[in-house]
Amino acid sequence: MADRARMTPVLLALTLAFLPAAAMAQAYPSKTVRLILPFPPGGPTDLLGRSIAQKMSEQIGQQVLPDNRPGAGGNLGIELASKAPPDGHTIVLTSSVFALAPALYSKLNYQQKDLAPITLVAEIRNVLLVHPAVPARSVKELVALARKNPGMLNYGSGGVGTTTHLTPELMMSITQTRMTHVPYKGSGLALIGLVGGHIDVLIMAVPAAAEQVKAGKARALLVYSTERHPVLPDVPSARDAGVENYIVRLWYGILAPAATPPNLVGRLNAEIVKAIQSPDLRKRLVDGGVEPLTSTPEEFARFIADETPRYAKIVKDANIPAQ
Repeated sequence: MADRARMTPVLLALTLAFLPAAAMAQAYPSKTVRLILPFPPGGPTDLLGRSIAQKMSEQIGQQVLPDNRPGAGGNLGIELASKAPPDGHTIVLTSSVFALAPALYSKLNYQQKDLAPITLVAEIRNVLLVHPAVPARSVKELVALARKNPGMLNYGSGGVGTTTHLTPELMMSITQTRMTHVPYKGSGLALIGLVGGHIDVLIMAVPAAAEQVKAGKARALLVYSTERHPVLPDVPSARDAGVENYIVRLWYGILAPAATPPNLVGRLNAEIVKAIQSPDLRKRLVDGGVEPLTSTPEEFARFIADETPRYAKIVKDANIPAQ
């Protein structure tokens, strides 16, 4: 009997070792899930990521912890995620930066294949802002001012390679004007710079900019979409202004390290989609000017494959040199 009792732990260990992967996956998540946010607090990535993390925490019984890792135009956080253990406990909220980066950086410390797409989560429309002291009340007046005074106006961005950088560069390329680029470490910091009068022009996500616009601390000239935005209904759309060729989309999605097992990618997809489609989070996002999106991992992979060459063309047309 004593020998049989001593054998029991060994037999148990062997039994556990041969359990199917699907059965073992039922224990997931076994610890805190880290959601890397590649930009500083206060910007649209941070606001969106924290909302998703809160809802997922309620669903999965473990904390989903937002982890701001800014730097290199969002690429530092993406690189960090690409090198994390592929156990489903580290994911990253990326944006259009993921499709832009190959065209903008001559050397990246990760490749797109190093990450596994999980799902799209949102699209956010950008708005063209100027400081109230800038004597322009339409995009045409801003272009005329920039043309008359080459390089005099400073435009801020959330970093090289972000849509807040690419969109004004595309506009300048189309209109043959010149403004001076002032990159910040995140669009939230750039908005502070605009409100403080340190920069003249800024492209910003509507949800993050709306409060400053309504308070009169920033003037909105244009929403980068074909339709007006319900949060800023008095601001002309790109179609209204006749400048639809200025539009650069700002989308968000969640990725995991490439070697993450398919069953965990599927589980993460199901939980994130459930969170995004929940009535309370969906209402919060829509009320804040965010368009919720979801997809399968395969659909998101195809989306990235389509977006990457499209952004490469925009970068080329705007004559933006590789960093």
